[in-house]
Amino acid sequence: MTAPLTDKISAPITQVACAFFLIYVVWGSTYLGMAIAIESMPPLLMGAGRFIIAGAIFYLVLRLSGTPAPTAQHWRSASVSGLLLFLGGNGLVCWAEHVVPSGIAALIVAITPLWMNVLPWALGRTERPTSRVFLGIALGFGGVVMLIGTPSAVADQQTLYLSMGAIILASFLWACGSLAAKALPLPESPWMSAAAQMLCGGIGMGAAGLLFGEHVDIAAVTVRAWTAFIYLTGIGSIVGFGAYIYLLKHSTMARVSTYAFVNPIVAVALGWLIANEPIGPRTIFAGALIIFAVILILKPAMVPKMQTANP
Repeated sequence: MTAPLTDKISAPITQVACAFFLIYVVWGSTYLGMAIAIESMPPLLMGAGRFIIAGAIFYLVLRLSGTPAPTAQHWRSASVSGLLLFLGGNGLVCWAEHVVPSGIAALIVAITPLWMNVLPWALGRTERPTSRVFLGIALGFGGVVMLIGTPSAVADQQTLYLSMGAIILASFLWACGSLAAKALPLPESPWMSAAAQMLCGGIGMGAAGLLFGEHVDIAAVTVRAWTAFIYLTGIGSIVGFGAYIYLLKHSTMARVSTYAFVNPIVAVALGWLIANEPIGPRTIFAGALIIFAVILILKPAMVPKMQTANP
């Protein structure tokens, strides 16, 4: 679904640099944005609203510009990948951030490239990863284990561990959704493909939220939460993904994939600066270990066409 890795169209360096800034900072900031939004919004319904609105805007703009509508087969594929990506991946992270600091959540999500390399090999679709990749996988999971053991102000440690486990599962489901989107038939336009997946994933999140008894008390939602929701929808989903698609056309996948280890750094820094999230030596070391592991994994051959935008 992503753009080809060759024949990149030349573009002004300032525009390319601006697009990189957007995917680095905007996607890195979405973790804090989610944490603020769910202070007075239910996580699944909040995510549902965000992705349905963003997906609908993409869809309407594309249809008005003449882009063909997805076929029934495309919608079925978008349902599978969209539910894995947005309900499974983004939804679990959003739910877990009731307990887990946004910076820690971003560092755990950073192990997604590990799954992206292990899963195709485990399914017999790719060759055995190199020793360097295996080293990166080992270091990455070692960093996650350190993060799970990080001291926390949360009184119920069992809830904390459950929430961190949910984020690990979310990274696994995001990788599954990414690989599914690569294999399944989706619209030729990456924009329309993303719109269909966001709509399907958003509807799935909404259904799951209602199933689990979530409801939105409009009167109780704070201005701070509404601001975060608008930011996540307009800047995180629409502007951030727009920058991503732009870079796929004007840069290499190797460069674009660097967001995988820049976003966690941004998330940790913003969580510390804005939300007063603690950063101890253990967190710094574990985070550095995970980021180094991701660099080891991405450097040799890059993750196979990483799919869609950050949560």
